[in-house]
Amino acid sequence: MTEPLRAVEAGDSGARGGAVTKRDQVAQALRDLIATGEIPRGSRIRQDEFAERFDVSITPIREAINLLHAEGLLVGEPRKGVRVAAVNPERLRSVYTVRRLMESYAMQRASRRMSPMDFRRAEELATKMERAFENGDHTLVGSLNRDFHFTFYENCGVPGLLEEIDALWQNYPWDIMNVIPDRTPDALHQHRQILEAMVDGDTERIETLTGDHLWGSYRKLIEHVTGRLPDGDPFDIEVPEPGM
Repeated sequence: MTEPLRAVEAGDSGARGGAVTKRDQVAQALRDLIATGEIPRGSRIRQDEFAERFDVSITPIREAINLLHAEGLLVGEPRKGVRVAAVNPERLRSVYTVRRLMESYAMQRASRRMSPMDFRRAEELATKMERAFENGDHTLVGSLNRDFHFTFYENCGVPGLLEEIDALWQNYPWDIMNVIPDRTPDALHQHRQILEAMVDGDTERIETLTGDHLWGSYRKLIEHVTGRLPDGDPFDIEVPEPGM
């Protein structure tokens, strides 16, 4: 059974600075399937199966696989082909640290640029997310979570910054994050606090709340992946690197 490839914007990860190609569409479709957990970690990516599924030739499938391999989402194994990569705690540590830097700054900039309509959209998304969580729809919660955050990032006024944040999100293990049972209630509460600070234009509080929000997610994710809490917040310059 085939399924249509969704449209990919020119600014999306993997489609930067040029026309969107079949490779970009296939790559984004694979990212989405990994993020939702439909393609589980460790699963083998069979080119012929996805060529049939997306109704495209092998060439864009192969090109998309090479792109996701370069991004770290896929790994090649001798005589075993290509598989979805396991979560690498060290890579996750780096992505989290850069997300804190970029997203806190983007949020502060957006607070000065958003319209009342933008804030209403963020409010509506927060409400929809809460309802989706109450209904146990984790996939919808994940989708709305991205929409909520990017309502702010898209108003930061720096297209290059938006692209970098998008690329970081593409490399975050949302398939795992979205099913950690006790994280979502905290995140939903934090969303309301962040939205309030954004409406007030309180940049200092925005920075603090955004940092706390990202730290909470990272902390839970590391605990889920490794079985233990991280040894301090890696964003803190006083926290030593692992092994030191």
